[in-house]
Amino acid sequence: MKYISTRGNAPELTFEDVLLTGLAEDGGLYVPKDVPQYTLAEIESWRDLPYAELAHKVIYPFVEGCVDSDALQTILNDVYGGFGHKAVAPLQQIDHNEYVLELFHGPTLAFKDFALQTLGRLLDYVLERRHEKVVIMGATSGDTGSAAIEGTKACRNVDIFILHPHGKVSEVQRRQMTTVKGDNIYNIAIEGNFDQAQDMVKASFGDQSFLKGERKLVAVNSINWARIMSQIVYYFYSSLNLGGPLRPMAYSVPTGNFGDIFAGYMAKKMGLPIEQLVIATNSNDVLHRLMSKNQYEVHPLQHTITPSMDIAVSSNFERLLFDLYDRDGKALAELMGRMNAKKDVVSLDEEKLAKARALFDSYAVNEDATVKTMQEVFEETGYLLDPHTAIGVKAARETRRNTNIPMITLGTAHPVKFEDAVQRAGFDMPNLPHHLTDLMDREERLDVLPADLAAVHKFIAENTFK
Repeated sequence: MKYISTRGNAPELTFEDVLLTGLAEDGGLYVPKDVPQYTLAEIESWRDLPYAELAHKVIYPFVEGCVDSDALQTILNDVYGGFGHKAVAPLQQIDHNEYVLELFHGPTLAFKDFALQTLGRLLDYVLERRHEKVVIMGATSGDTGSAAIEGTKACRNVDIFILHPHGKVSEVQRRQMTTVKGDNIYNIAIEGNFDQAQDMVKASFGDQSFLKGERKLVAVNSINWARIMSQIVYYFYSSLNLGGPLRPMAYSVPTGNFGDIFAGYMAKKMGLPIEQLVIATNSNDVLHRLMSKNQYEVHPLQHTITPSMDIAVSSNFERLLFDLYDRDGKALAELMGRMNAKKDVVSLDEEKLAKARALFDSYAVNEDATVKTMQEVFEETGYLLDPHTAIGVKAARETRRNTNIPMITLGTAHPVKFEDAVQRAGFDMPNLPHHLTDLMDREERLDVLPADLAAVHKFIAENTFK
């Protein structure tokens, strides 16, 4: 499998190199040059596979030639054998033909465990073989950081630096990052917002001179293709558990950086019958405004009770745009230049937008509606949604095209991670799972730094080469 940049001016890479590269040299994101295709009969033959074996079927074509087939199966068995539910990604029915796909049974209680537990083990596999050490640098608005730290804490060849906005993630989310022990783990609380942290990460990948040429930066944010490919799996798994591929599915996805919903788009490209994908956003609704009004304009970031979606720029949307613009890297580079300038309102070619609207719908949900949805679903079912999943459920119900097929909302996190939202909805906090019962008593380790790139680079260099 070869990978190409969305902006068309970077060398083709193997999976191994993409895993270790992050952004392409031309500023683009890597995508597969060719997408694996499966017939309905092939997909149906996977119906009775347990999650780890299905994951191997989906993921192996993306890593073939770089990761041994048996080694990949061992990694996947190890990853998903450690989840807190034997089904790994169980479905919870909340109404007729309406489901929540529970993606929060991993070690940090969020969907990002599916990808980052795998990514950490793949990194160790590749780095051991290459006799290399790397620096992971990532930005998190909540869940990515803890999942990345948990996934790479045992990696012998990695130092990991995670930036989060100081005071703008929930206490459980923060403690899941700052209480993990390890000499290779560094938590940096930035005196700014998530977008500033993400911009610093992007700038660091563009100029890695602060690492003196002795180490390479690796991305754990959803720009890393290894995360997308891992997330494709649960679309196949949920579909097969509800009668797919003999009937289509619809999915509603709480969306921040667009990686999780892009995985659904990839599943459809690979042959899985998906009739509708709903982009569910909070008040940071840049994608909803684009999809509904054809107006791309970056607004100031709003901090909400759904912090994992408090993102003003959805980086992975570029991957979808690449396909909408017929994989024309030059045309996309020009478009991204205008969009990233953040000066003017940018509109897409109407024909290109129409292609997106054939599959995607979008809906923005404010805080009051989020809380109300949490209350309504609990009253109807006794089931407590986390606020991000509540946004997905509300968006699904407002935009649903076909009530005769299953609508599956991705349940992205456990409600225990979001105390403010749960209490605002009038509920007592659920108990932490048994492996986290002492979380609030564990010692924290973090460093507070200004939102200044030079200060962050100095900190990373001092701790990498100490």
